[in-house]
Amino acid sequence: MKKTLVLLGLTALVAAGAPGARAQGVDPIEMRQVGMDLVAGDYTGIRAIVAAKGDLKTLEGPAKAIQRFATVYPSLFPKGTETGHDTKAKPEIWSDSAGFQKASAAMGDAAGKLAVAARAGDESGVTAAVKEIGDACGACHRGYRAR
Repeated sequence: MKKTLVLLGLTALVAAGAPGARAQGVDPIEMRQVGMDLVAGDYTGIRAIVAAKGDLKTLEGPAKAIQRFATVYPSLFPKGTETGHDTKAKPEIWSDSAGFQKASAAMGDAAGKLAVAARAGDESGVTAAVKEIGDACGACHRGYRAR
């Protein structure tokens, strides 16, 4: 969780165009790759807890982290970051920015639903939201991520 908060803070600096952010070594491509690694780790942990019939209330924090990251994720694709660091970003991210932002928002919305359901201990709501997150991730990858 601390790693996610540090990442979100650094992401906010880049997104806000903080003076010196790039000079200090903050790279949007690396930030988006690390961020997605953290999202994948949170999602894997969420799925494991659901499969094990674990404490659903523990899923609220990771769900909120995914939701927060989804709001800043599109800002990590400024022009000029189409290549480098073995990025798998497709050109459609830049040519269909509105669609990409909508796809990211879908992941965030689903993660928000998961946080609410987790806090309530609502097993069916959690299950539905976990599926919705997976569907949102898959749709975004199909449209905006090269294999």
